[in-house]
Amino acid sequence: MASPAVARTKIPKTALWMGAVAAAVILAALVYLERPAAKPVNDSGATPEAKAYLSHLELSGVEMLATENFMKQQVVEIHGTIANRGPRTLTAIDVYCLFAGPDGREVHRERAPILGGSGSRGPLLPNAARAFRLPFDSLPDGWNQAMPKLVIARIQFADK
Repeated sequence: MASPAVARTKIPKTALWMGAVAAAVILAALVYLERPAAKPVNDSGATPEAKAYLSHLELSGVEMLATENFMKQQVVEIHGTIANRGPRTLTAIDVYCLFAGPDGREVHRERAPILGGSGSRGPLLPNAARAFRLPFDSLPDGWNQAMPKLVIARIQFADK
């Protein structure tokens, strides 16, 4: 007696390709999730040396303006002048801009360079001053529309 023939079903190629793509996506997701965490940025604040030099820095003419960009979005800009009244040349200065809500609590914090960022015009020499501009285009709705508190986050000296 002959054995009955087993009917073989053929799996469509499209289903095989979809399975292969799904497996590749799962593998990529596992590799992404298992990667080492990014090292945190050093946001510890100004060094003791920089804190000691703060008395030599002078902010003046600081004002806040609201403008509209080409995409009809509100952009808040802070303009002012920073002066170096000390004996050392500075290559970078970063500030924290602390935006408050109506209740006075901080609702947004952003670190921005006022010296040494993109488009920098070189170091700030002793007894020299330079204008700065800080644009902000992603402030939260809960912001109280008042001038943010500016806190020096970093000072980088040329002789370091």
